[in-house]
Amino acid sequence: MPAPSGRPPKLPPAKPGLHARNRHARGYDFQRLVQASPGRADYLHHLADLLAGDADGAVPQGPGIHALDVGVGANVIYPLIGHQEYGWSFVGSDLDEAALASAARILAANPEIAKSITLRRQADRNACFAGVVRPGERFDLTLCNPPFHGSAREAREASQQKWRKLGRGAAGTARNFGGQGAELWCEGGEAGFIGRMIAESAGLRDRVRWFSTLVSSSSSLPAVHRALRQVGAQDTRTVPMAQGQKQSRFVAWSFLDAEGRRAFHATSVNEVP
Repeated sequence: MPAPSGRPPKLPPAKPGLHARNRHARGYDFQRLVQASPGRADYLHHLADLLAGDADGAVPQGPGIHALDVGVGANVIYPLIGHQEYGWSFVGSDLDEAALASAARILAANPEIAKSITLRRQADRNACFAGVVRPGERFDLTLCNPPFHGSAREAREASQQKWRKLGRGAAGTARNFGGQGAELWCEGGEAGFIGRMIAESAGLRDRVRWFSTLVSSSSSLPAVHRALRQVGAQDTRTVPMAQGQKQSRFVAWSFLDAEGRRAFHATSVNEVP
């Protein structure tokens, strides 16, 4: 029913847990959800808030903000959302050549966006930053959606269970639920992957303003916080996120104090192909 003349239409209530700047906070646009999900957008909005905290509350915009997506995946979704919402520049890395090829095809079909997103292959399965971050290169942010499971079998069984809950029977035996290969599992699972990332981040302590990673399981948090204390992170944040009944969070850390973060400026080396 249209709103009475002269009155603005009544908006539906915001979905609890979603960030206020999330385009889906008052209802889902299903055409947009083909390309991006509200949960992924929320991660980027909260990261923008972290940067705003270093700039007297001003949300940062434009290509001068440089971010590294560790494990960019075949759909290059975080760089696409981050560029669309904030105009940031991205480097996306991945182990999987097929995933990078798919991401490259998406960027080739969107040349204006492609100018701000660079793809790089990570050749070392045990590294997150080494071999990707170039000498002298600096980033305002790193982000990551880490593999959750500890083995291919564990990932397959979890996938099958999800398909059964959806009433699809054995559909999960044919394909994984929500990802493939390195996107889903690694040695040590989520906690092991994040622990290695934290240890490696110490070597880039003055070259990244904020490191961050999603943490799917709350049971991983004690080990994550312990690892951050061991490397001497100056500032750590655990930021809760919620989409409907799903509870998630990300952890961010910095080796710079507040003054160092305010003075931080990423160089344009990131834009070199």
